[in-house]
Order: sequence, then structure tokens, then C-alpha cells
Amino acid sequence: MSPGTTTWALVVETTQGVGQRKHTVARVLGHVEGARAEALAELERQARGYVPEHPGSPRRRRLLRTADGFLLVVEGSWQTFASRFTVGELLADSDAPPAPQPEAPEPVPAGLPAAPEEPAGPAFDPDELDEDGIPVRPAWLGRRDRS
Repeated sequence: MSPGTTTWALVVETTQGVGQRKHTVARVLGHVEGARAEALAELERQARGYVPEHPGSPRRRRLLRTADGFLLVVEGSWQTFASRFTVGELLADSDAPPAPQPEAPEPVPAGLPAAPEEPAGPAFDPDELDEDGIPVRPAWLGRRDRS
């Protein structure tokens, strides 16, 4: 979490199991930093594309906006299943990664001018572009133009 930025958790509570063994399970789908309206927009996007485990053969699917999120009601041949989508402000996380520490600049000895920064070469190899000029290597594979 960045200081001064609100982090919102996107949560789905969905029906699991069938018959007498039906129960509700909650999962955090992801996080959004910023305004609550941004988090709700992302939550709606995820709710619209959500495919619950049950029912196996849905007959009717209804997505409803509620005061605090969305409710997805899916009717099957024999039973109806519900998934509730809510957004909540993340106040604490026992498994959050440690906040990055800012690196201190190296001191320049007195009397010596600071060395000019080397211009960074191209962020990616021009040979790694497709015919439309889009990098072939995805950012998550370590492309140098993304951090």
C-alpha cells in the first residue's frame, strides 16, 4: 500500500457445494488503489465476467447493483446460486509485501562534478517488434521498457 493512497479489496462471496452441503466461501479477487468509484468499476467488470462453479447448466443469469457492490444470481435446473461482490477498504494485511525503501543517492565527493547520466539505449531490441511495431516479448517476461 502506498502512503496516502486508499487500497480497495475486491471480494466475491459465492455459494459452494450442493444440497445440504451448500456453504459460502469468500475470496479476494484483487486490489485497486485509488478512488472507491474506480474500485467499483473494476468490481463490476469482474462481476460481469465471473463464471461460478455452480450451477453446471445455468438457465438464467442476473447481475444486480446493490448499495455496496453487486449480486449475481444464477438459476440452474434444480437450484439457484448467488455470488455477492463487494468492495472494502484494505486496513491491514498480515501477508503484504514490505514497502520498498527509497535508495539514497550516492554522495559526490566535494570538488568533483557529478558524472552525467548515460543515455539509456532503446528500451527493447527493435528486432523484437512485430509488423505493427508492438514488442513481441510480454512485459511480465522482463522486457526492459516496463518495470
